[in-house]
Amino acid sequence: MDLHGRRVLVTGASRGIGESLARSFAGAGAKVALAARTEAALRTLADEIGGTVHPVDLADPVQVATFVHRVEDEAGPVDVLVNNAGIDITKAITDTTEEELRRITQVNFVAPAELCRQAIPRMLRRGQGHIVNISSLAGVAVFPGLVAYSSTKAALSHFTAGLRADLKKLPIGTTLVELGPIPTDMLEHVDSYEPTSKSFRRLYRLQLVVDVPREDVARQVLAAVQRDKKHVRIPKRALAFPLLTEAPRRTIEILLTGVPPRPKGR
Repeated sequence: MDLHGRRVLVTGASRGIGESLARSFAGAGAKVALAARTEAALRTLADEIGGTVHPVDLADPVQVATFVHRVEDEAGPVDVLVNNAGIDITKAITDTTEEELRRITQVNFVAPAELCRQAIPRMLRRGQGHIVNISSLAGVAVFPGLVAYSSTKAALSHFTAGLRADLKKLPIGTTLVELGPIPTDMLEHVDSYEPTSKSFRRLYRLQLVVDVPREDVARQVLAAVQRDKKHVRIPKRALAFPLLTEAPRRTIEILLTGVPPRPKGR
């Protein structure tokens, strides 16, 4: 997709990976719609890159229910939806409260799925679009203390594979981004729970994971949208893990060759 003049909606855009994504898309000539809870940070970034500001709390289903409609009313049609916003919990599941479990599921999985549900019909009416879902290698390899976080990311990854099947032969691309450790505020929480911290340190020592700058992530995601690439997996040295998880999905795609993805007339 040629991104010049296209509108890209980025959730979680006030900091970290989301901020880098917003800057990267703006640098490619896109009009960026910035979404996050922190309005002041969004306005600072918008002043720098020329984006529009759309405050939202993705933990609130009421706000999520009309969000794409609101963004398009305020800024115009969304050509690319980047579901980047996410939260983490680093603790034993027995120490996790019901509210924490509901919140992480809402923000990390339900909200992005719902935004896709809202955006896709609008993209179809306009004849093009692209969905980017930012997931994690934690959805493939679960560490102690990350059971809630990993489960939501596994759900988002599988959801994106399902989207790919539903959207087959339609003019909407999908990109699933599965990330290892990226130096952001969220990564710092790993050290708050000893079993998680020790798990990370072991994989670092084995050189199976390595920190990747968020700017590198943004550049690769941008290129994936431009080239209609289905997957971005970082770091590449851990590529075997998501590939093993993807194998059953890909096998089913092959086995279902020729089966129509939609009822006739739709």
